[in-house]
Formats: sequence, C-alpha cells, structure tokens
Amino acid sequence: MSRRTPPRPLDVEELFPEVVPFRRETVRLHPRAGEPGCGDSSVGGPLLWPAGEPWPECPEHVGSPMVAVVQVRREDVPALVPFPAGRDLLQVLWCPLEHGIDLVAPLVRWRSAADVGEVRQAPPAPSEARYGRVPRPCVVHPEVVTEYPSWDLSDEDWDALEDRFQQVEEETGWEYQSHLSTAPGVKLGGFPGWCQDAQWPSCAGCGVPMEHLLTVESTEEYDSRQAWTPVEDRDLRWQGPGLRLGDLGGVYLFECHGCPGRPFAHRYDA
Repeated sequence: MSRRTPPRPLDVEELFPEVVPFRRETVRLHPRAGEPGCGDSSVGGPLLWPAGEPWPECPEHVGSPMVAVVQVRREDVPALVPFPAGRDLLQVLWCPLEHGIDLVAPLVRWRSAADVGEVRQAPPAPSEARYGRVPRPCVVHPEVVTEYPSWDLSDEDWDALEDRFQQVEEETGWEYQSHLSTAPGVKLGGFPGWCQDAQWPSCAGCGVPMEHLLTVESTEEYDSRQAWTPVEDRDLRWQGPGLRLGDLGGVYLFECHGCPGRPFAHRYDA
C-alpha cells in the first residue's frame, strides 16, 4: 500500500512567499512494521551485507555489534537522492548503547548490490541496548513531499515572518513549524527534522557545510504533527519502528559530496 501525505492545510507559498526560494523536496520513507528481506529497502530490516566483510562493531564499545537502521535501494527512491557513481544501495547502522551526548554512533555504507554475493547474517543486537534504539523491522513506502525551512530559517527571516506566523496560527489554528514546514519521521534529503536550533556540521576535510542525507526521528505521529499522517493511516494505530531517541527526538546524518569517500557526520536533538 502506498502512503500519501495530505496537502498542507494552508497555501504556504501564498501566505509566506519569503520561504519559496528555500523550498526543498524530501523522500518520506513511511516505515511500517513488516517482514522485509535483505534485498529490500527497509528500516530495521536485514541488510545486504557481504559474507566476506566483517560486521561493523562500535569503536567505543569494542566487540559490540552495530544494528541495522536503514537500507535504501536506489531504484526505490527518486533521482533527487544523490547516490554515488556505481553505488545503488545505502546502508545505515548505529551502535544502540549509551554514547553520552552523541546518543548513538552511526555508520554509513554505500555499495553496489550486484557485488555483494553471499550475504552475512547480522549478529544479535547487544543485550545492553538502550530502550528504543533498535528499530523493529519495517517495510517502507517512499513518497516525495515538499518542505519549507523551520529551524533552518535565518534570524532575519524569523524576525520578518514571526508576526505573520502568529497571526495565521491565531486565525486558523495551523502552526507554521508543526503543520506547514518540515515533515516528521524517517526521510532522505530535504530539511533535517530539528526539534531545536539547527546544528549543521561542516566537513572536517574541506570546511564546506555538509548536505543533509537522512533524518531518523522517533515517530511520525506525536502531538500536532498528526497533520502529516498519511491519508491511508488516519484511522489506524501507527505501527512503526518503535524508536525512542531522547525525548522523542531524532538523529540527523550529513555528508560531504565534494570529498573522496563521502565523509559523513551526525547530529541529534531531543
């Protein structure tokens, strides 16, 4: 079953034309509990990991295996997701143990599915894994959605728009940040799903601000963000990956497209 995000309840571009130049598209993955295979796009599902390649372990907790978080096949998402040349599979793992202010320790792999050959079975998740950090297996339903900046608006833009945001909310009940700007959940590209002030990293190699690759949020369904609930799910209890990252926050992955090896960094907020 496909998932369709309902249209925004108000015309964002007509009400706030200042945000139009910053418009972006994101791919919402809409993970729902299921039984994905190792060759499928998934959240928390088995990975197409080569038998001859060691399963990654946490560098901080030596010997502790990482867990699968996201796998995306290039053919399942639109061209706006920039896969490296010769790669058609994105894999993201992280260590689900305690990492202090870093919350989790992620790992990004780009690979060619045709080169995998025999597949390695993932080891069991660490018994000490923190609650809500090991996603349950989910199939995905990719959908392209238009977004506008929320926490990524500059201070000058906020100053110019804040009174109008407040007036529209008082007149209609729709809040720009929660209902009209960035989509919640697990998504590729677009704007990070910040809960607090934006914290974009710069590449350690070249100093250029990194590109947003992936947001992994705890849920699509909390509080006022139910305005983003897909049409097909309006009368259903949400069955997602069961994540709890901080106080229903998220983890955000970034990468540098200009440096060899596509170096990555991550941020999180709660």
